[in-house]
Amino acid sequence: MASQKQDYYELLGLSKGASAEEIKKAYRKMAVKHHPDKNPGDKAAEEKFKEVSEAYEVLSDTTKRQQYDQFGHAAFGAGRGSGGGGFGGGGFGGIDLEEALRTFMGASGGGGSIFENFFGGRGGRTRNPNAPQQGADLRFDLDIDFEEAVLGSSREIRININETCALCKGTGAEPGSGKRTCKDCGGAGQVISGGGFVQFRQTCPTCRGAGEVIKKPCLACHGQGLARNKRTIDVKIPAGVETGSRLRVAGRGEGGRRGGPSGDLYIVLHVRDHDFFKRNDLDIICEIPVPFHTATLGGDVSVPTIQGNATLKIPAGTESGKVFRMRGKGVTSPRYGTGDQHIVVKIEVPQGLSGKEKKKLLEAASILNDKHFPLTQKMRKAAETFYAHKKALEKG
Repeated sequence: MASQKQDYYELLGLSKGASAEEIKKAYRKMAVKHHPDKNPGDKAAEEKFKEVSEAYEVLSDTTKRQQYDQFGHAAFGAGRGSGGGGFGGGGFGGIDLEEALRTFMGASGGGGSIFENFFGGRGGRTRNPNAPQQGADLRFDLDIDFEEAVLGSSREIRININETCALCKGTGAEPGSGKRTCKDCGGAGQVISGGGFVQFRQTCPTCRGAGEVIKKPCLACHGQGLARNKRTIDVKIPAGVETGSRLRVAGRGEGGRRGGPSGDLYIVLHVRDHDFFKRNDLDIICEIPVPFHTATLGGDVSVPTIQGNATLKIPAGTESGKVFRMRGKGVTSPRYGTGDQHIVVKIEVPQGLSGKEKKKLLEAASILNDKHFPLTQKMRKAAETFYAHKKALEKG
């Protein structure tokens, strides 16, 4: 009997009511901790990484999560790539409960009923266990710099992949040895137990439903049909991607079985923050220091953009916090065009003035009076109004 699988929520350290964002954060934390590249040769870490990836695949999908919350691990049997112990061929003594449940729910398409599947009828859909099976899709999380996200880049990633065994071509048999018909089921892949009216069709425990057994297992993959290899894959990151963007690399997922095609590799991007540039969709936002005399008198300032330096004209009397827009200076996306850059002004006052410089500045400031500071006057009037009301309230 297969070992009991750990609850997906417990595996990720979550409660059953966890939000999608909590699930994502928990997965990322554990995936980084147990990633095979960070734990070379550690089989326990590799197995843990597979388990948390499997848990995230289910809990991050709304439909799969609902099925899991209702049926637990039984919702994803061996025939669906989640391992043994569910409704697949290995569970409940080999009874094909997955097929029976699909027929009961009207999903088999063969017109059979659940009773026909259990009691030896022929109405249910029969799956061919010897048919080619496509390999599983894989996920790889990749951290990239802000510059790579907005400008595009090329990267190399190294990943451990279960590929179709080169020696046996995925058959699991040593070359030249082949397979033989299973003696216990006669090649049917199923055995019938019981007698009289009550008869049960069960997946053959000897060949596990394949109808054949390997004469001599492949020495390279030990009969699994897959071999684990470390591969370097070139990844083209297009300009305009952001955190959560997925890149699909066709045919670079897990290898197929019995001549089936390989799955795909999905690279999920995570963009690091930048010290100066901030991003909002295709727009860039940055804070630019402007000397106080330029803000007062007006002038030009140099502004860094992701395309290079540009000149921004500052009108006289510009206040701190004023926002200017530079059209077409944002991120370019092949599908959605180019965004803008938004400049937030931060007035910078001079530092480290000498005595002579301070004296000249005071002389210049002496020509100023209250009329030159309308915001100060507005504040004073508001305060005077408040205090007048306060005094009236205190008198009753």
